[in-house]
Amino acid sequence: MFDKVLVANRGEIAIRVCRTLRELGLGSVAVYSEADRASLHVSYADEAYLIGPPPASESYLRIDRLVETAVKAGAGAVHPGYGFLAENATFARAVEAAGLTWIGPPPDAIELMGSKTRARKAMEAAGVPIIPGTTEPVGSLEELLALGEALGYPLLIKAAAGGGGKGMEEVHAPEAAERAFATAQRQGQSYFASPDVYVEKLIVDPRHIEVQVLADAHGNVIHLGERDCTIQRRHQKLVEETPSPAVDEELRARIGRIGVDAARAAGYRSAGTVEGLLTQDGEYFFMEMNTRIQVEHTVTEEVTGLDLVREQIRVALGEPLSVTQDQVELRGHAIECRINAEDAANGFLPSPGVVTVYREPSGPGVRVDSGVTEGSEISGVYDPMIAKLIVHGVDREHARRRMLRALDEFVIAGPKTLLAFHKALLEHDCFVRGETCHGLVESDELAARAAELEPAYAPATANGRTAERLRTVEVDGRRFEVRVLAPEQPWLELARRRTERTRSSGIGGADAIVSPMQGTVLSVAVAEGDSVETGQVLCIVEAMKMENEVRAPHGGVVTDLSVAAGAPVAAGQVICVLSLA
Repeated sequence: MFDKVLVANRGEIAIRVCRTLRELGLGSVAVYSEADRASLHVSYADEAYLIGPPPASESYLRIDRLVETAVKAGAGAVHPGYGFLAENATFARAVEAAGLTWIGPPPDAIELMGSKTRARKAMEAAGVPIIPGTTEPVGSLEELLALGEALGYPLLIKAAAGGGGKGMEEVHAPEAAERAFATAQRQGQSYFASPDVYVEKLIVDPRHIEVQVLADAHGNVIHLGERDCTIQRRHQKLVEETPSPAVDEELRARIGRIGVDAARAAGYRSAGTVEGLLTQDGEYFFMEMNTRIQVEHTVTEEVTGLDLVREQIRVALGEPLSVTQDQVELRGHAIECRINAEDAANGFLPSPGVVTVYREPSGPGVRVDSGVTEGSEISGVYDPMIAKLIVHGVDREHARRRMLRALDEFVIAGPKTLLAFHKALLEHDCFVRGETCHGLVESDELAARAAELEPAYAPATANGRTAERLRTVEVDGRRFEVRVLAPEQPWLELARRRTERTRSSGIGGADAIVSPMQGTVLSVAVAEGDSVETGQVLCIVEAMKMENEVRAPHGGVVTDLSVAAGAPVAAGQVICVLSLA
């Protein structure tokens, strides 16, 4: 038994867990980094403790400090949320070794499913269909090329300890293998502390279908239907819905059985998600299991009426699930849009900054899970999510129209967001028809439409500057061009000052290559004096858990190279000078 829970996370998921704890009459303990002192989850919880030391990016990864804080606060249990240490078996064991209750699956199940190659072996042995590929890590480029010959291209290289769309690289031809192999290994090491990778046959234009499972310590394992998470960018989800427009009752039952079989094979307990791919021919393959609550658990809650965090806590207390499989009923349709601080018109570049205006939508069937408010800073240190917007309707079309209404009501000024992108997507014929929208999400077409749907006005940003935009409008059938003032992004002033400084020092000018954002340099692909071609990668900058390639806008010779791997870089900072050859 426990009466107080430490939530080892931040932002909206920390608040989400604390809400259920409050409903259950249990105390909540928040933790926060130096960068999160003013964050909303800190004030929402009953108690809050600073963890560290800097850097802030590592604060939520300090197992020793988190366990020590839980003990000091008198908490009897730890809920990890998602991300950070949520799928870390070492953390789960440390919590249990301290005499605390771990609100999650057994450490052995986390460890099994955390190794994607071991998980594939276990699922294959249990009769669960897996995507064709390897069940052992691929150790060399030669081995990768041999797999290309055997399986055929395209291939997908994946971090063996990965998840969340990180550490995944497509290979469409042998000549692309070396770079993709190195990138996947680097991301695996960076995000998951393991460079091991494995290879699967890349299934072209599949649906990403996952099934929510619940399991208790009394042998009960059930599924709560499927979620369709096909709309993604860079292998990371943007829109999720349930039920899937491509799944009928028969297929739902089959996918559900696969999910339950996978959970039983892993010796699972608590809430978990079995992710898979549905081919155009109707074949369904196990891909991985996420041993935690998912970002998109909200849509399942809306159609089932169940509180999944409450179920997690009940299971951790040794109680049976509150429902049986026969009692699970899916009512209506739910859609979730992730409202990220990203610029869809600029390759989904992260857009950190201060939220100067924030107004959430409301009304029937509308839910917002958020960790920010007016004045909050969206830090470049963490994930770019600002909020999750969820709607529930009687059917898919009702939910789609309700989402469009809610998106119109949502006002966020300061950082660039995906509000207009989601409007453009949900209005598009392919989404209306329930298709995969393959190739559309990151297309110029959708980016242009999103730019058109950006609000024509917004309050001034923190730096008080505005930028003029030219828009084409029609009034009574007559076409006009109008000029409107829109807030300038705060980082542009920094970029402007740096550009002027480099010009005055004689280094900049038209050939100065600058960083488009604040972040960390992961790798530098060129050296002083190198000749490069148009489009060649100069370096890779990571910000908000996303890798962004900085490419040469034209051919030339690299001079005045001023960055190195592992070094921080500011928005607008000169990376190098590219002199015309």
